[in-house]
Amino acid sequence: MLTRIVRMTFQPEKVADFLAIFRDSENKIRNTPGCRHLELWQDADVPNVYCTHSRWDSATDLDNYRRSALFGQVWPATKALFAAPPLAFSVYPAGPESTSSPLSTT
Repeated sequence: MLTRIVRMTFQPEKVADFLAIFRDSENKIRNTPGCRHLELWQDADVPNVYCTHSRWDSATDLDNYRRSALFGQVWPATKALFAAPPLAFSVYPAGPESTSSPLSTT
């Protein structure tokens, strides 16, 4: 299972526009093959900063979404509302019992 976090800082006056985009697309994203979870977080101290938290069966599933027509609509519209560059990263669970990572620890 791959977890993807995307932290986005919006122009304060554009937050409502972003929320409309997210609400219009969230169920479509959740129904994308390989997507197991999607939620939106708002920063506790900076109200125009949001994070998406999603879980994917694999990096391939996430990459397929990122090449989809849906992403091609959602991301450019969202990106136009930014006040700063986004920070995005993907992580796997860590620990000796974890088998999710494609990397070997040996």
